Amino acid sequence: MKDAEYMERAIELAARGLGHTRPNPAVGAVIVKGGKIIGEGWHKKAGGDHAEVAAIKDALRRAGCGCNGTNGTGNRLLKGATIYVTLEPCSKPGRVGACTDAIAAAGISRVVYAIPDPNPKNRGKAKRALAKAGVKCERFKGDAGLLKLADDIVCDFRKHVTTGLPYVTVKLAMSLDGKICDDFGNAKWISSADSRRLTGSTLREIHDAIMVGAETVRKDNPSLLSHGKRNDDLIRVVVSKSGKLPKNAQVFTDGAPNKTLVFDDAKKALVELGKMGIVSVLCEGGLTLARSLAAQGLVDQWLTVVAPVVIGSQPIEKALHGKLNVDESFMTCGDSFVTVDFKRR
Repeated sequence: MKDAEYMERAIELAARGLGHTRPNPAVGAVIVKGGKIIGEGWHKKAGGDHAEVAAIKDALRRAGCGCNGTNGTGNRLLKGATIYVTLEPCSKPGRVGACTDAIAAAGISRVVYAIPDPNPKNRGKAKRALAKAGVKCERFKGDAGLLKLADDIVCDFRKHVTTGLPYVTVKLAMSLDGKICDDFGNAKWISSADSRRLTGSTLREIHDAIMVGAETVRKDNPSLLSHGKRNDDLIRVVVSKSGKLPKNAQVFTDGAPNKTLVFDDAKKALVELGKMGIVSVLCEGGLTLARSLAAQGLVDQWLTVVAPVVIGSQPIEKALHGKLNVDESFMTCGDSFVTVDFKRR
Protein backbone atom coordinates (compact mmCIF):
# COMPACT_ATOMS: atom_id res chain seq x y z
CA MET A 1 0.00 0.00 0.00
CA LYS A 2 1.05 3.60 -0.60
CA ASP A 3 0.66 6.83 1.37
CA ALA A 4 -2.56 7.64 -0.50
CA GLU A 5 -4.15 4.34 0.49
CA TYR A 6 -3.29 4.82 4.15
CA MET A 7 -4.62 8.38 4.08
CA GLU A 8 -7.80 7.21 2.36
CA ARG A 9 -8.35 4.75 5.20
CA ALA A 10 -7.76 7.51 7.76
CA ILE A 11 -10.40 9.63 6.02
CA GLU A 12 -12.87 6.74 6.15
CA LEU A 13 -12.27 6.47 9.88
CA ALA A 14 -12.62 10.22 10.43
CA ALA A 15 -16.04 10.22 8.77
CA ARG A 16 -17.32 7.89 11.50
CA GLY A 17 -17.02 10.72 14.00
CA LEU A 18 -19.11 13.26 12.08
CA GLY A 19 -22.04 14.43 14.15
CA HIS A 20 -20.55 13.26 17.45
CA THR A 21 -17.33 15.18 18.22
CA ARG A 22 -18.49 18.77 18.74
CA PRO A 23 -16.90 21.17 19.40
CA ASN A 24 -13.91 19.20 18.16
CA PRO A 25 -13.29 18.16 14.54
CA ALA A 26 -13.76 14.63 13.26
CA VAL A 27 -10.31 13.06 12.79
CA GLY A 28 -9.02 9.66 11.71
CA ALA A 29 -5.59 8.06 12.12
CA VAL A 30 -3.78 4.99 10.83
CA ILE A 31 -0.43 3.64 12.09
CA VAL A 32 1.75 1.77 9.61
CA LYS A 33 4.93 -0.21 10.12
CA GLY A 34 6.70 -2.49 7.69
CA GLY A 35 4.08 -1.80 5.02
CA LYS A 36 1.22 -3.02 7.23
CA ILE A 37 -1.47 -1.24 9.20
CA ILE A 38 -0.89 -2.03 12.86
CA GLY A 39 -3.30 0.43 14.47
CA GLU A 40 -6.37 2.52 13.63
CA GLY A 41 -8.48 5.08 15.46
CA TRP A 42 -10.83 8.01 15.18
CA HIS A 43 -12.10 10.70 17.51
CA LYS A 44 -15.46 9.48 18.80
CA LYS A 45 -16.53 12.18 21.25
CA ALA A 46 -15.22 15.36 22.85
CA GLY A 47 -13.41 14.47 26.07
CA GLY A 48 -12.48 11.06 24.71
CA ASP A 49 -9.28 9.92 23.03
CA HIS A 50 -8.22 11.86 19.99
CA ALA A 51 -7.69 9.83 16.82
CA GLU A 52 -3.92 9.57 17.29
CA VAL A 53 -4.17 8.25 20.83
CA ALA A 54 -6.97 5.86 19.83
CA ALA A 55 -4.76 4.49 17.05
CA ILE A 56 -1.78 4.08 19.40
CA LYS A 57 -3.91 2.18 21.90
CA ASP A 58 -5.29 0.01 19.11
CA ALA A 59 -1.78 -0.84 17.92
CA LEU A 60 -0.72 -1.85 21.43
CA ARG A 61 -3.89 -3.84 21.93
CA ARG A 62 -3.35 -5.74 18.69
CA ALA A 63 0.17 -6.54 19.80
CA GLY A 64 -1.10 -7.83 23.13
CA CYS A 65 0.50 -5.04 25.16
CA GLY A 66 -1.25 -3.84 28.27
CA CYS A 67 0.68 -0.59 28.21
CA ASN A 68 -0.36 2.90 27.16
CA GLY A 69 2.50 3.61 24.79
CA THR A 70 4.57 5.66 27.23
CA ASN A 71 6.92 2.91 28.38
CA GLY A 72 9.64 0.84 26.76
CA THR A 73 7.27 -1.75 25.26
CA GLY A 74 5.36 0.92 23.37
CA ASN A 75 8.54 2.55 22.13
CA ARG A 76 9.95 -0.74 20.80
CA LEU A 77 6.70 -1.66 19.05
CA LEU A 78 6.12 1.70 17.34
CA LYS A 79 9.72 2.68 16.60
CA GLY A 80 10.00 3.24 12.86
CA ALA A 81 6.21 3.48 12.44
CA THR A 82 4.37 6.21 10.55
CA ILE A 83 1.04 7.63 11.63
CA TYR A 84 -1.27 9.03 8.95
CA VAL A 85 -3.71 11.63 10.30
CA THR A 86 -6.43 13.56 8.50
CA LEU A 87 -5.74 16.72 10.52
CA GLU A 88 -2.57 18.25 11.91
CA PRO A 89 -2.09 16.82 15.44
CA CYS A 90 -2.91 19.15 18.30
CA SER A 91 0.13 20.47 20.15
CA LYS A 92 -1.59 21.93 23.21
CA PRO A 93 -3.38 20.04 25.98
CA GLY A 94 -7.12 20.63 26.19
CA ARG A 95 -9.65 18.34 27.83
CA VAL A 96 -7.12 15.64 27.02
CA GLY A 97 -3.35 15.73 26.51
CA ALA A 98 -1.63 17.05 23.40
CA CYS A 99 -1.43 14.51 20.57
CA THR A 100 2.12 15.56 19.70
CA ASP A 101 3.20 14.48 23.21
CA ALA A 102 1.41 11.14 22.85
CA ILE A 103 2.99 10.50 19.45
CA ALA A 104 6.48 11.28 20.73
CA ALA A 105 6.03 9.22 23.90
CA ALA A 106 4.81 6.23 21.87
CA GLY A 107 8.04 6.19 19.84
CA ILE A 108 6.42 6.83 16.45
CA SER A 109 9.03 8.05 13.96
CA ARG A 110 7.01 9.88 11.31
CA VAL A 111 3.74 11.82 11.03
CA VAL A 112 1.88 12.50 7.78
CA TYR A 113 -1.17 14.76 8.04
CA ALA A 114 -3.61 15.93 5.37
CA ILE A 115 -5.02 19.28 6.55
CA PRO A 116 -3.35 22.00 8.66
CA ASP A 117 -5.17 22.93 11.86
CA PRO A 118 -7.82 25.56 10.88
CA ASN A 119 -7.23 27.34 14.18
CA PRO A 120 -4.64 30.10 13.44
CA LYS A 121 -3.38 29.81 17.02
CA ASN A 122 -2.33 26.19 16.49
CA ARG A 123 -1.59 25.90 12.78
CA GLY A 124 1.96 24.74 12.02
CA LYS A 125 2.93 24.11 15.64
CA ALA A 126 2.80 20.33 15.45
CA LYS A 127 5.85 20.12 13.22
CA ARG A 128 7.92 22.24 15.59
CA ALA A 129 6.77 20.33 18.66
CA LEU A 130 7.48 16.95 17.07
CA ALA A 131 10.85 18.05 15.71
CA LYS A 132 12.03 18.65 19.28
CA ALA A 133 11.30 14.98 19.98
CA GLY A 134 13.05 13.81 16.82
CA VAL A 135 9.81 12.92 15.03
CA LYS A 136 9.45 13.80 11.35
CA CYS A 137 6.23 15.62 10.49
CA GLU A 138 5.11 16.39 6.95
CA ARG A 139 2.05 17.41 4.96
CA PHE A 140 0.46 14.77 2.73
CA LYS A 141 1.22 15.71 -0.88
CA GLY A 142 -0.63 12.97 -2.67
CA ASP A 143 -3.98 12.72 -4.38
CA ALA A 144 -5.81 16.08 -4.59
CA GLY A 145 -9.14 14.29 -4.32
CA LEU A 146 -8.18 12.84 -0.95
CA LEU A 147 -7.09 16.24 0.29
CA LYS A 148 -10.49 17.61 -0.76
CA LEU A 149 -12.25 14.82 1.17
CA ALA A 150 -10.15 15.47 4.26
CA ASP A 151 -10.83 19.19 3.98
CA ASP A 152 -14.58 18.62 3.61
CA ILE A 153 -14.61 16.70 6.88
CA VAL A 154 -13.31 19.72 8.81
CA CYS A 155 -15.12 22.50 6.91
CA ASP A 156 -17.66 22.83 9.73
CA PHE A 157 -14.96 22.96 12.40
CA ARG A 158 -13.05 25.56 10.35
CA LYS A 159 -16.03 27.92 10.24
CA HIS A 160 -16.83 27.45 13.91
CA VAL A 161 -13.28 27.95 15.17
CA THR A 162 -12.82 31.10 13.05
CA THR A 163 -16.29 32.72 13.33
CA GLY A 164 -18.01 31.12 16.31
CA LEU A 165 -20.91 30.10 14.07
CA PRO A 166 -21.85 26.62 12.86
CA TYR A 167 -21.51 25.55 9.24
CA VAL A 168 -25.00 25.68 7.70
CA THR A 169 -26.25 23.35 4.98
CA VAL A 170 -29.70 24.01 3.52
CA LYS A 171 -31.40 21.04 1.91
CA LEU A 172 -34.46 21.55 -0.25
CA ALA A 173 -36.48 19.21 -2.47
CA MET A 174 -37.89 20.94 -5.50
CA SER A 175 -39.72 20.21 -8.73
CA LEU A 176 -38.41 21.03 -12.18
CA ASP A 177 -40.61 24.13 -12.20
CA GLY A 178 -38.96 25.34 -9.00
CA LYS A 179 -41.60 24.49 -6.41
CA ILE A 180 -40.95 23.00 -2.96
CA CYS A 181 -44.71 22.46 -2.42
CA ASP A 182 -47.93 22.70 -4.40
CA ASP A 183 -50.36 25.63 -4.28
CA PHE A 184 -52.12 23.99 -1.34
CA GLY A 185 -49.00 23.86 0.81
CA ASN A 186 -48.44 20.11 0.40
CA ALA A 187 -44.86 18.90 0.05
CA LYS A 188 -45.35 15.13 0.45
CA TRP A 189 -43.74 13.86 -1.57
CA ILE A 190 -41.84 15.77 -4.21
CA SER A 191 -38.67 13.74 -3.86
CA SER A 192 -38.22 9.99 -4.14
CA ALA A 193 -38.08 7.48 -1.30
CA ASP A 194 -34.35 7.03 -1.95
CA SER A 195 -33.58 10.71 -1.51
CA ARG A 196 -35.73 10.87 1.63
CA ARG A 197 -33.80 7.94 3.07
CA LEU A 198 -30.56 9.77 2.28
CA THR A 199 -31.73 12.79 4.26
CA GLY A 200 -33.25 10.80 7.10
CA SER A 201 -30.25 8.58 7.58
CA THR A 202 -26.92 9.77 6.22
CA LEU A 203 -27.39 13.54 6.49
CA ARG A 204 -28.97 13.46 9.94
CA GLU A 205 -26.29 11.10 11.20
CA ILE A 206 -23.42 13.45 10.35
CA HIS A 207 -24.79 16.79 11.59
CA ASP A 208 -24.86 18.23 15.09
CA ALA A 209 -28.25 19.89 14.72
CA ILE A 210 -31.32 19.79 12.46
CA MET A 211 -33.18 23.07 11.93
CA VAL A 212 -36.70 23.60 10.56
CA GLY A 213 -39.28 26.36 10.53
CA ALA A 214 -42.50 26.40 12.51
CA GLU A 215 -44.69 25.54 9.49
CA THR A 216 -42.72 22.35 8.89
CA VAL A 217 -43.53 21.24 12.45
CA ARG A 218 -47.17 22.26 12.14
CA LYS A 219 -47.85 20.65 8.74
CA ASP A 220 -45.45 17.69 8.52
CA ASN A 221 -44.92 16.90 12.22
CA PRO A 222 -41.47 15.35 11.60
CA SER A 223 -39.39 13.63 14.25
CA LEU A 224 -36.16 15.09 12.79
CA LEU A 225 -34.32 12.04 14.11
CA SER A 226 -32.00 9.81 12.12
CA HIS A 227 -33.86 7.01 10.36
CA GLY A 228 -30.72 4.90 10.12
CA LYS A 229 -28.02 4.68 12.74
CA ARG A 230 -29.27 6.24 15.97
CA ASN A 231 -27.67 9.58 16.81
CA ASP A 232 -28.44 10.64 20.38
CA ASP A 233 -26.06 13.60 19.99
CA LEU A 234 -28.33 15.25 17.42
CA ILE A 235 -30.11 18.43 18.54
CA ARG A 236 -33.45 19.50 17.04
CA VAL A 237 -34.02 23.21 16.41
CA VAL A 238 -37.28 24.94 15.51
CA VAL A 239 -37.44 28.59 14.44
CA SER A 240 -40.81 30.17 15.29
CA LYS A 241 -41.41 33.90 15.61
CA SER A 242 -44.55 33.38 17.65
CA GLY A 243 -43.35 30.36 19.60
CA LYS A 244 -46.79 28.84 19.10
CA LEU A 245 -46.19 25.21 18.19
CA PRO A 246 -48.34 22.09 18.65
CA LYS A 247 -47.71 20.71 22.12
CA ASN A 248 -48.19 17.20 20.77
CA ALA A 249 -45.61 17.59 17.98
CA GLN A 250 -43.20 14.67 17.73
CA VAL A 251 -40.19 16.86 18.45
CA PHE A 252 -41.62 17.44 21.94
CA THR A 253 -43.36 14.18 22.73
CA ASP A 254 -41.50 11.26 21.13
CA GLY A 255 -39.48 10.53 24.26
CA ALA A 256 -36.15 10.63 22.43
CA PRO A 257 -33.08 11.79 24.38
CA ASN A 258 -32.45 14.42 21.69
CA LYS A 259 -33.06 17.98 22.85
CA THR A 260 -35.49 20.26 21.01
CA LEU A 261 -34.69 23.98 21.16
CA VAL A 262 -37.03 26.75 19.97
CA PHE A 263 -35.79 30.18 18.82
CA ASP A 264 -37.67 33.19 17.46
CA ASP A 265 -34.96 34.15 14.97
CA ALA A 266 -32.70 32.13 12.69
CA LYS A 267 -29.53 34.17 13.19
CA LYS A 268 -30.04 34.28 16.94
CA ALA A 269 -30.41 30.51 16.85
CA LEU A 270 -27.09 30.05 15.04
CA VAL A 271 -25.27 32.40 17.42
CA GLU A 272 -26.55 30.50 20.45
CA LEU A 273 -25.85 27.12 18.86
CA GLY A 274 -22.30 28.26 18.14
CA LYS A 275 -21.85 29.20 21.80
CA MET A 276 -23.04 25.69 22.69
CA GLY A 277 -20.25 24.21 20.56
CA ILE A 278 -22.51 23.13 17.69
CA VAL A 279 -20.36 23.13 14.55
CA SER A 280 -22.78 21.88 11.87
CA VAL A 281 -26.46 22.55 11.19
CA LEU A 282 -28.68 20.95 8.55
CA CYS A 283 -31.67 23.10 7.64
CA GLU A 284 -34.38 20.90 6.15
CA GLY A 285 -37.28 23.33 5.76
CA GLY A 286 -39.06 25.39 4.86
CA LEU A 287 -38.72 28.08 2.25
CA THR A 288 -39.21 31.06 4.60
CA LEU A 289 -36.42 29.84 6.87
CA ALA A 290 -34.13 29.08 3.93
CA ARG A 291 -34.71 32.55 2.48
CA SER A 292 -34.02 34.18 5.84
CA LEU A 293 -30.72 32.34 6.23
CA ALA A 294 -29.68 33.12 2.65
CA ALA A 295 -30.59 36.81 2.94
CA GLN A 296 -28.31 37.13 5.96
CA GLY A 297 -25.42 35.33 4.27
CA LEU A 298 -25.58 32.44 6.72
CA VAL A 299 -25.77 29.53 4.25
CA ASP A 300 -22.53 27.71 3.54
CA GLN A 301 -23.86 24.92 1.34
CA TRP A 302 -27.04 24.25 -0.64
CA LEU A 303 -28.16 20.69 -1.30
CA THR A 304 -31.02 20.55 -3.77
CA VAL A 305 -32.96 17.38 -4.48
CA VAL A 306 -34.40 17.93 -7.94
CA ALA A 307 -37.28 15.61 -8.76
CA PRO A 308 -38.44 14.93 -12.33
CA VAL A 309 -41.89 16.43 -11.75
CA VAL A 310 -43.72 19.56 -12.90
CA ILE A 311 -46.29 20.58 -10.30
CA GLY A 312 -47.84 23.65 -11.89
CA SER A 313 -51.07 24.65 -10.15
CA GLN A 314 -52.30 21.13 -9.40
CA PRO A 315 -51.90 18.93 -6.32
CA ILE A 316 -48.70 16.91 -6.08
CA GLU A 317 -50.53 13.63 -6.56
CA LYS A 318 -51.81 14.84 -9.93
CA ALA A 319 -48.57 16.42 -11.09
CA LEU A 320 -46.89 15.58 -14.38
CA HIS A 321 -44.01 13.20 -13.72
CA GLY A 322 -40.94 12.52 -15.78
CA LYS A 323 -39.10 9.29 -16.35
CA LEU A 324 -35.35 9.18 -15.84
CA ASN A 325 -32.79 6.54 -16.74
CA VAL A 326 -31.31 7.08 -13.28
CA ASP A 327 -32.82 7.45 -9.80
CA GLU A 328 -36.21 9.10 -9.48
CA SER A 329 -34.58 12.22 -8.15
CA PHE A 330 -31.03 13.50 -7.83
CA MET A 331 -29.12 15.73 -5.45
CA THR A 332 -26.80 18.48 -6.55
CA CYS A 333 -24.56 21.12 -4.98
CA GLY A 334 -24.26 23.03 -8.26
CA ASP A 335 -25.72 23.27 -11.72
CA SER A 336 -26.96 20.03 -13.23
CA PHE A 337 -28.49 19.00 -16.51
CA VAL A 338 -30.89 16.13 -16.96
CA THR A 339 -33.09 14.85 -19.79
CA VAL A 340 -36.63 13.98 -18.75
CA ASP A 341 -39.41 12.18 -20.64
CA PHE A 342 -42.79 13.14 -19.15
CA LYS A 343 -45.71 10.86 -18.46
CA ARG A 344 -48.98 10.86 -16.58
CA ARG A 345 -49.12 8.74 -13.48
